[in-house]
Amino acid sequence: MCNMRLGARTRISLVFAVAALALTSVRPACAQAQTAPIGFTVQITPSTGIVEPVRGLPFYLLRKSFSNIQQEAEASLPMPDMEKFIDSQQVSKELRAWMHKHHSVTLSGDEFAKSLTAEEILNIPEFWQAYDQMNIGEAKFGFPVPKYKESDKVRDPAKYQREVAEYHARVLKYINENPDSKEGLNTELESIDPSPQWNDKVAARSSAIHRMSLDWAQSRYLVAQTQTDVNGRAEFIGVPAGNYWISSLNIDGQVGDIREKWDVPIAVHAGVAMQMVLSNYNGIPAKNAS
Repeated sequence: MCNMRLGARTRISLVFAVAALALTSVRPACAQAQTAPIGFTVQITPSTGIVEPVRGLPFYLLRKSFSNIQQEAEASLPMPDMEKFIDSQQVSKELRAWMHKHHSVTLSGDEFAKSLTAEEILNIPEFWQAYDQMNIGEAKFGFPVPKYKESDKVRDPAKYQREVAEYHARVLKYINENPDSKEGLNTELESIDPSPQWNDKVAARSSAIHRMSLDWAQSRYLVAQTQTDVNGRAEFIGVPAGNYWISSLNIDGQVGDIREKWDVPIAVHAGVAMQMVLSNYNGIPAKNAS
């Protein structure tokens, strides 16, 4: 009787052991069925026409496209306020008004000088001082010479105002008839040109966006990372079902005279192995190598 009970207990223990073994073997299979591998080959066709693999290039599996990550980072860092920047400049109120009107702080380049009207040159103190300095020795070529005297400003204001108005009219006519006389005006304005300061602010923002985009891509949106082998092949293993992007971030793949980046969407389905080719056709062309 005792032997029979022992046998029953043994049979029950065996049943539990078999069940536990079955569960341990089923769980990995179930977990595996919920994921899938992504295999891909990276290749570039240079101008020679011979397809070559891209070796040793890191790739990242992201939950969001790198281009959208960059847009998100850009949105989080607003552009510097140009209007406030203009108001902070130690220049005449007329020049500040000109900057506001044109939404520009650039006082350099030949195109800037050519774009100035005769009225702007005459009525904005900095422009007039620079223009007058450039042409002061050109009287023999027709550059107007003022006839008014500062002493008349108090002694005979009407005469003073009349002669100033006549001089301004002659200057406007001269500028309009001699547009080449504006050439070099930007050189005279270099010392007060605020555009280098503004460009530094814009460049600092661009650098911050770049750093932030890379940081977010490799932390907040990163699923996996891999690198191509000598044959240009790479793989992400055990990827859960979902929508992803395979991205090389800001790193170029280069073969011959062609450089490419990739930021390619891919949909992963549970238990379905994925294979794809990254090439010139789905890449983002970078500046060609010299």
